[in-house]
Amino acid sequence: MLTTREQRRIRFGRWMWAFLDAAIWVLAIVGAAWLRFDFRTDPVATPGMAWFLGIGVVLHLIVGALIGPYAVGHERGSFEETADIGKTVLITMTALMATLLVAQGLMVPRSLPFIAGAFALVGMFSARFIIRTARVRRAAALPEERHAIIFGAGEAGRRLTRSLIRDSDSGFQPVALLDDDRSKARLRIEGVKVRGTRADLARVAEKHGADTLIIALPLAQASTIRELTELAEEAGLTVLTLPPVRDIIGGRPTAGDLRNVDVADLLGRRPVELDMAVIADQIAGKRVLVTGAGGSIGSELCRQIMRFGPAKLYMLDRDESGLQGTQMTLQGNGLLSSDEVVLADIRDVATMAEVFSTTRPDIVFHAAALKHLPLLESYPLEAWKSNVLGTLNVLTAAAQVGVGTFVNISTDKAANPTCVLGYSKRVAERLTADFARREPGRYVSVRFGNVLGSRGSVVHAFTAQIERGGPITVTHPDVERFFMLIPEACQLVLEAASIGRDGEVMVLDMGEQVKIVDVANTLVRMSGRRDIDIVYTGLRPGEKLGEELFSTHEDRRETAHRLVSSVGVPEIEASTVGRLRPSSHQDAAAWMREESVTMSSDALRVDAR
Repeated sequence: MLTTREQRRIRFGRWMWAFLDAAIWVLAIVGAAWLRFDFRTDPVATPGMAWFLGIGVVLHLIVGALIGPYAVGHERGSFEETADIGKTVLITMTALMATLLVAQGLMVPRSLPFIAGAFALVGMFSARFIIRTARVRRAAALPEERHAIIFGAGEAGRRLTRSLIRDSDSGFQPVALLDDDRSKARLRIEGVKVRGTRADLARVAEKHGADTLIIALPLAQASTIRELTELAEEAGLTVLTLPPVRDIIGGRPTAGDLRNVDVADLLGRRPVELDMAVIADQIAGKRVLVTGAGGSIGSELCRQIMRFGPAKLYMLDRDESGLQGTQMTLQGNGLLSSDEVVLADIRDVATMAEVFSTTRPDIVFHAAALKHLPLLESYPLEAWKSNVLGTLNVLTAAAQVGVGTFVNISTDKAANPTCVLGYSKRVAERLTADFARREPGRYVSVRFGNVLGSRGSVVHAFTAQIERGGPITVTHPDVERFFMLIPEACQLVLEAASIGRDGEVMVLDMGEQVKIVDVANTLVRMSGRRDIDIVYTGLRPGEKLGEELFSTHEDRRETAHRLVSSVGVPEIEASTVGRLRPSSHQDAAAWMREESVTMSSDALRVDAR
């Protein structure tokens, strides 16, 4: 709330401008008359001209006070103020013309209102332009201001430029705009000119003493952000970026909305459009159970599910610390005393049966799994116990209580698998398909790639190596992976759960694969370190140079969501898997490898040795 003194100051300033505009009208009418009468003063100094001048000034002040620039407190020189000035002058000109038609005895030329109105409009605009220019130059002279180049002269860039200039406390002073659209080369925004394209960044930064680059392209491609970041680094500029305008309160970006470029920006993940009505109909009022709720994906799934108002949300995990962390984010406490927190191991078939009998969920999201590829290569029996047998235990318990929807979280490594992790998750997909064939509920799998920021992610590993001073270890210079953000992956899991067809594997669109070495270089740049080396250690057993989302034997089909496709997988009989008792890591690896490459349902016989 403004104080009484501030309100008085604003009103005083508003009427000071009103009287200045009145003086401009006087000069405009006198000047127009002097010009009309060929620079003679006698026809100007007449009673009729004096009456005409007084009527014009009074009309302008009345119109301006009612519907013009003096009715509200405009930002000086803003578009809104200039529009109000134009409207006020136009109405005043029209009224003066009508006055001359009615009072012909004034002996004033009928062209005078138009000429004087044009002069007055130019004068009022010029006065405001001078004030605005002086304000901009005064702000640019402040030593504490960071001089910024704004890349992007579109709507977001224009709004940000105006905001930074008008806010004396923003801490930033725009000194130039850049845009690759050459049609904007002559554009000026609040006196700040577009001075070139991205290729001119270093030159413009040096000429104008800039120390910051602000990327005002809320939907920029990752390649664009990467290139701009590299160019800014070469020019010695700090890089900030602007979030999408829809994420900004009121849609008017300010300095407070600017943030550092992060890995997610450089990977270029696009916003996910969800069918909220379908997801809400699927979850609202239902009892939902999430296995692996203490992990990265499981905990985010719980957070996303809570948005849709489930009747109960049961969080199951064998990691008590993980469960406590998830409960803290959902309920604000980690007391672990709620019946919605379930400490259990999916490897224990009896425990799973008891948990499901007690909770009787309507929907199950099965996110519990072992996922570290090198460890599972060394200990395939552990992958068998958790990813295969554990999944079978959860599926069986869910079927016994009549679960309506079962969603198995899979991985891109299950497509054309070459590692134990991929073998085990492929078998889990086939088991889910078998329950879809035999049980009345809907059983689907969801397949996606690496999740940025999840536990065990390369980002965490690289960050830790950078903090230790390096080196960063990368297996191969050409190795590349699909990446998603954790919230994005979980949102698409919910979407896939809502539209998935029974027995199918829903495959999430991961965009383009990103080279791991590019991620490493990005993190090094963001750290500000220049002494971090990258060492290549060679591909590990079972590791591919690039991942696949679909095998060559799978028929990809579209779904109701543009970012979700589906494929069918052959079933494997649960009874056959249940009878198996691998006695060694080698036996477990051999069996999973054999069954994961089975691509047709007529080759399901298993040697239960």
